[in-house]
Amino acid sequence: MIPTDGRHARRRSPWPIALGAGILAVLLVAGIMVYASLRTQSRTEFKGSEVATTVPTEPAPRLEEPPAVPSWPRWGITHTQYSADNEPQAVVDEARGVLGRVPMLQNQHIMGWGVGNPEPSPGQFNFRDLDRRLKFMASSRALPVITLCCAPDWMKGGQAGRTDWSKNHTVAPEPEHFDDFAKLATRVAKQYPTVKHYMVWNEFKGFWDPSTNRWDAQGYTEMYNKVYTALKKVNKDIQVGGPYIPIETNTRGGPSELKGPWGTVDQRALEAVKYWIENKKGADFIVVDGASMTNDKGNVPNDYGAQEKFSAITTWLRKESGDLPVWWAEWYVEPENSGWSEEKRTAVQAVTLMEFARSGVTTALYWNPQQKDEGDCAGCLWSPKVGGEMPMAGLLSGFTKWFPSGVQVEEVKSSDPKVKALGQASQVVMVNTSDRQVSATVDGRQVTLAPYEIKWSGRGA
Repeated sequence: MIPTDGRHARRRSPWPIALGAGILAVLLVAGIMVYASLRTQSRTEFKGSEVATTVPTEPAPRLEEPPAVPSWPRWGITHTQYSADNEPQAVVDEARGVLGRVPMLQNQHIMGWGVGNPEPSPGQFNFRDLDRRLKFMASSRALPVITLCCAPDWMKGGQAGRTDWSKNHTVAPEPEHFDDFAKLATRVAKQYPTVKHYMVWNEFKGFWDPSTNRWDAQGYTEMYNKVYTALKKVNKDIQVGGPYIPIETNTRGGPSELKGPWGTVDQRALEAVKYWIENKKGADFIVVDGASMTNDKGNVPNDYGAQEKFSAITTWLRKESGDLPVWWAEWYVEPENSGWSEEKRTAVQAVTLMEFARSGVTTALYWNPQQKDEGDCAGCLWSPKVGGEMPMAGLLSGFTKWFPSGVQVEEVKSSDPKVKALGQASQVVMVNTSDRQVSATVDGRQVTLAPYEIKWSGRGA
């Protein structure tokens, strides 16, 4: 193989070089003329809630191909309202390093969560915000994922050219606009050809039927099928998944086919998942989200035992779907007003990641809770405005490196049940789940862990 970085370039005769230079000059002039033509097209510009009449402005940004990795990284984040593109440059650079030192998945919604309306009026597109997020993702070595949510107001009964953000996250497209939403998905896929993974919608928003007190799985699946078909026409290699429904639990739930010490799963969510499985046109993975907490009592039987819920649901999903890859688009572990320290929060999250790896989850995306202003930011990856890596960033990097999807996971013995551990061929991760120092024998070695400490240890020679 001949290196392509120029250090070992072969000698060439002057004639081909001169000819090549001439051709290059012609192409350069032609390129300038095309660019000038594109710049004369009218632009989309936001003016409060008003949007001027538009056509697409400039060509899509040139994004780098995602980095080659030995296997699917399994772990990643979802960008939310405030992310690295809202930070001072020094913090942007730090966040880029935190997210890019081990390439991981990065997900962005097409509308909301830091991004404006992509199609304020029919056929009038504005991808300025989405371009900015995708550029950052590429610069931080992301494997990009896009969530196709939410929909422009004119698809939901609102007025073209206006965006009512108070309703953005609660209203689904009207059935007569499902085709329009699929067309928007097509436009997004063509705008970002390096993005090969799409989740359809978010948490069944707007697909609750109050007349039946059940999820409208039929309506969602109809929309999903149109989007799935449209994306596959753009590129058959695009991977599409749904239904991205929240799976909730209660301690005193009604009849359910899935329950355990961690609670009883709402059967209505399971029925919606099964309807989608039976009626989808196709899927490359299955997506859900949820929390370890029950709706009525928080984490049961305790903060760590409650995390077993994720393994139980994952096992059910794999069985019902014919072993489709399972994605957790969001996952939460902390009850409201918990008073947890950052150390305990990260320890519980470490146990959750162990459950994901143990049960064979293909992908788990961390909902990044970055905030606008400087100050305490529970569970953040870096300190807003001032910088400084926070514990969750290191935990995600470690699991991304050592527990990619497909790695052979091994149970690890611990002499003290307060120390949870999981291993693979060359590495062990362990976490002290107590608020006191613990000494234990883990994987045949004596270790001492500070309260809530997470430790990585090599295996073998």
